Amino acid sequence: MTAALDVQHLSKSYGRKNAVKDVSFQIQEGEIFGLMGMNGAGKTTILRMLATLLRPDSGDALIAGHSIAKHPEEVRACISYLPDEAGAYKTMTGRNYLAFIAGLYFRSEQEQKECVALGEEICGLGEALSQKINTYSRGMTRKLVLARTVMTKPKLAILDEPTSGLDVLNSLDIRRTIRKCAEEYGTAFLLSSHHMQEVFTTADRGAIMKDGEFLAEGTPQELLEKYGAETLEEAFEKAVKAS
Repeated sequence: MTAALDVQHLSKSYGRKNAVKDVSFQIQEGEIFGLMGMNGAGKTTILRMLATLLRPDSGDALIAGHSIAKHPEEVRACISYLPDEAGAYKTMTGRNYLAFIAGLYFRSEQEQKECVALGEEICGLGEALSQKINTYSRGMTRKLVLARTVMTKPKLAILDEPTSGLDVLNSLDIRRTIRKCAEEYGTAFLLSSHHMQEVFTTADRGAIMKDGEFLAEGTPQELLEKYGAETLEEAFEKAVKAS
């Protein structure tokens, strides 16, 4: 079976700083993979390379069989990307925003309608979709932009800190939505987070990063066992201190 994502010795530097160093990993269809690390660990650089916003210095990654280095246009057609501080057009209603995004992906009116209907279901905002986005709370906006990210049923959804700045209840809603989309639509997810509990409760597998490198990779339970830890925070601390 072809992996949804196959990262092969990916590296990127900014001047003398090695942001990502020879990273390799795979994500299967319907799998959720979490990158864990402190700010500056290289998580966002990996996401931006996979989203074809940055070119790698060396290595490559195949997304649904397409090379990010050789065929970025084909890659863009089968991914979606949600940056940390993603927003939406505030003068639009939520429903019009979803329709606008659907029109970018699909030509036929029927496909657009089906896409918008799925987006409405995923975000769960109900009557609020008739209101302008500038009236939304941060949690409502985040649910809307997550919906536009996954309503096109991409092969790979790339999420940078998907619950950043959200309260507990909104964070739980976002995590459940990610899990539901992975299970029902077969979308593979790559998410970054410095909240270990988010990875523990959401991801099937994950990797602990420091200074652009993977220190450890596995299921949450495997990481706990590897470091003799009771929580992912403790496993992360031990991994970082031992490196």
